[in-house]
Amino acid sequence: MNSCRHSQLVLLSEDNDRVRCRHCHLTIAVDELKKGWCPECFETSGERRYDFEKIAAPEGATVRYRCEECGAIIEGDTG
Repeated sequence: MNSCRHSQLVLLSEDNDRVRCRHCHLTIAVDELKKGWCPECFETSGERRYDFEKIAAPEGATVRYRCEECGAIIEGDTG
């Protein structure tokens, strides 16, 4: 049994940083937006559109944390 109190937790990101283009509705991870504009709008119309909405994690989704002290993975839900 681990006696660690898990006092130093780090959130493990899983698709939490996703956005949707307000024009073409492309859903993409923020780190995939290399130049800041929607790649789909740019490819289809040549326009650089920067208008995105953040996508919230679905209610009841599982979030994961890693303890920096012992390395344990701890799961919980957002709901």
